[in-house]
This record gives sequence, structure tokens and C-alpha cells, in this order.
Amino acid sequence: MPLRSTPRLAILAALLGGVALPVQAETLQEALAAAYRDNPTLSAARAGQRATDETYNIQKANGLPDVSLGSTFTEFAHDRPLNPLAPNRSLSSSLSVSVPVYSGGRVRNGVTGARNRIEAGQFDLRGTELTIFSQVVAAYMDVIRGESLVSLSRNNVQVLEVNLRATNNRFQVGDLTRTDVAQSESRLAISRGDLKTAEASLIEARERYIQLIGHEPVDLQPPPALPGLPANADDAVDVALANNPDLAAARKVREASLYDVRVARGQRLPTLSAFATGQHDTDFASRAGATNAADAASVVVGARLTMPLYQGGRPGAQVRQSQAFEQQAMERETAVERDLIAQTRSLYSSWQASNEVIASSRTAVDASGLSLQGVRAENSVGTRTILDILNAEQESFIARVQLVTAERNAYVAAFSLLAAMGRISPTDFGIPASDIYDPRSNYDRVKGKWFDWDDDAAPKPISSRTVDSTAQTATVKASETN
Repeated sequence: MPLRSTPRLAILAALLGGVALPVQAETLQEALAAAYRDNPTLSAARAGQRATDETYNIQKANGLPDVSLGSTFTEFAHDRPLNPLAPNRSLSSSLSVSVPVYSGGRVRNGVTGARNRIEAGQFDLRGTELTIFSQVVAAYMDVIRGESLVSLSRNNVQVLEVNLRATNNRFQVGDLTRTDVAQSESRLAISRGDLKTAEASLIEARERYIQLIGHEPVDLQPPPALPGLPANADDAVDVALANNPDLAAARKVREASLYDVRVARGQRLPTLSAFATGQHDTDFASRAGATNAADAASVVVGARLTMPLYQGGRPGAQVRQSQAFEQQAMERETAVERDLIAQTRSLYSSWQASNEVIASSRTAVDASGLSLQGVRAENSVGTRTILDILNAEQESFIARVQLVTAERNAYVAAFSLLAAMGRISPTDFGIPASDIYDPRSNYDRVKGKWFDWDDDAAPKPISSRTVDSTAQTATVKASETN
């Protein structure tokens, strides 16, 4: 059923601390928070964004002065030079400064394009966060579903084992036929196969959980309700188009590509730079008969204008290439928009359908339970066969499995829908605002740096490794079989 929208999604924080949990119990909020801090894919995306931030400084450096110092020392190690007055050794040093004055707009457009790509990267990072959150929710719910299916399957096996023993006993006294025994054996064999499949799926879900979150799932608690869900698919699409980070990133990349075209066109325009060179020469008084060093110094200043006339067609090719990339960015933005619309509508439909399946499955569970009791009672007076009991038990089992699966699908679809709409935030699951990673803070930190030797500290791994984690099993606590 659709839930009423809220102005600001308080998706999980509203339920934090509301229920006393077992000592080692883990909530969905805690799993999401752990993944936010420890997921290597997310940590790598943050590092990638920090690398993107540096493109601003790289582009900006093209418009800053270039200062260089050069020295050349020479010495005649053996023979005297042909000119006896030439020095045996000499040192020539020069200091050069070159300042770009005009570069055809390439610096300005390159810096603006870099800023747009940095903003696109920030949106991409936000999209990666939402993707990881959706994967964590799916893994969390897969573990809960897997544990429930294993419990249901084991209970089904136990029921069919009891049924087979009772069928054999009645066969021994001639009350039932060999066909009845064979039918019971067949259903038991099938249920044992279903149990093995359920156990394998549970192990896979638990290993996936470790992969995403970094630690083993322990006593996962039922997830909280999700507020802020849309009333209809059109509302969901409208919110997604306004807030989805992937679409915003594609838009920023398209805007950046426009400046790339302008940078390429700047290759055909003249460039102007100012320069100054200071030079000092000395011979260390190494000339024959010299008692004092012969020193010379000079300073030269000037301006250099370069007007390209023909460059082999390279500027035209670069402009056409940049225009093609701009067209590509336009089409990719449209493709992202199409994908987002289809995804949002599909998730809304899946969420609604799963809610309907939940309602019908609950009715089926209640009805099949009553039906099983009635069939067993009727069998005791001879009006129902063993096959009728087996069929009733199978219907009850299928209804329960369908209910568990529908509850998982509904929650995952609802959360993914909110993620597509951009309505998921780390603060919603209890992470303090001071601990939230803000990519803009790194950009603000580095955008004013200009010193050549201003390095960051050597990088170190952030995310924990899972090589020492225990191989998962399909063990389910006895309480979970109830």
C-alpha cells in the first residue's frame, strides 16, 4: 500500500533506538552505516573523485607563470683549448620566467570545463553511494529471506518425514497401499532437494553480505518501514528527474563537453606571453695568466606573439572530435534520462505488485493452513487420501515461501525506488553529519594550491579485508524456525 509522502525522508533514523535488541543483533541502519564507512567500492569512488578534483589545478596551471633555473658547468679536463685565452672551466646560470598573457581562451575554457566535470564527479559519487545502499538492502533482505526459506524447508522436511513414518506404519497394517508410501517418499525427496537449494542460496546471501558490508551477518532484525514513498508512478518520475544524481552527472558532463570544443578552437588562435631571463657567467679565473674571475651578467625582458598559420589540419580534427564528444554526451544524457524513467516506473510497478502478492499470500497462508487441518481430519475418517494430505502440505509450504519472497521483493523495490528518486541520505540511518563524506570539502581544500611540492600523505588502505572471515554455513537458529 502506498505510504503518505513526507517533506523530508526520515527513512530509518526515526526507528533508531526504539526497540531493545539482543546484544549482537544487527539492524538495517547499522548495516548501511557500516557499508558507508567500510565498503571498498565506495572508498575507491571517493579517491577517484579526489583525483578528478585535481583537474582544476592542472588546467589552472596552464595560465600561471613558468619559472625555471638552469646551470651549465664546463671544464677542459686534459688538453688546453685552441684559444690560449679561453678559460679551463666556466659556469653559466640563467633564470627564466614566462607568463602567459593570452592563449586563445584555452585556459579559461579548460578551467570551466574542469569545474563542470568535478561537479559531475560529485553527482557520480552520490550515485555510487545510492547504488551501494540499494545493494546492501538487497543483501540484507536476501539473508533474512534465505534464513526464512531454510527454516520453512527444514520444517517441511520434518513434517514429510513424520508423514512418511505414519504412512509406513499404516501400510504395515494394511490400511494404506504401496502407492501411498511411494507418494510420500517422492514428496520427501523433493523437499530435501529444495532444502539443499535453500541452504546454498542462504550461504550465497551471507557471503554477499560480507562482501558488501565487511563483516558477517548476525541476528538481522526486521527492517523498518520506509516513509516518503510516492503515491503514483508519475510522481515518482517527477521527483527522480529533479533529484537523481546520475542524470545530474550526465547533464554536467554534457556542459563540460561544450567547453572542450572551445578549448579545441583555441588551438587556431594566437598566443601571447611575456618573458624575462637573467643570466650570469663566470670562468673562475681559469684563463691563462688571469688573477680575477671574468664575470658577466645580463637581464632580458620581452614578449612573444605566436600566430599559427598551418598545423597540418590538427586543430580542425580536434574541433570535430570535441564536437563528436559533445554529441555523445548529449545522447548519453538522453539515454540516462530514458533509463531513469523506465527504472522508476518499473520499480514502482514491482513495489505495487509485490504488495499485492503479500496480501494474497497472507490470505493463501491462512486458507492453506485451515485446508491442511481439514484434509488431515477428513483423512482420519477415510474421506481423504494421503495424496490429498501431501498436496495440502505442499500448498501451505508454497504459500509461505511466496509470502517471504514477496516481502523481500517489496522492500527492496521500495528502497530502490527511493534511491532512484534521490530520497536516501546517510543521515537517515544514523550517521552524524560530521562523519558524512562531503566531496566538496576536498575540492575546497585543493583548489587554491599552487606550490609544486605540496603533496598529500602517502595513501593507505581504508576498507577492511575479509580474507580472515569465516566461510558461511546455512545454520539457522532454532527460534527462526517458528
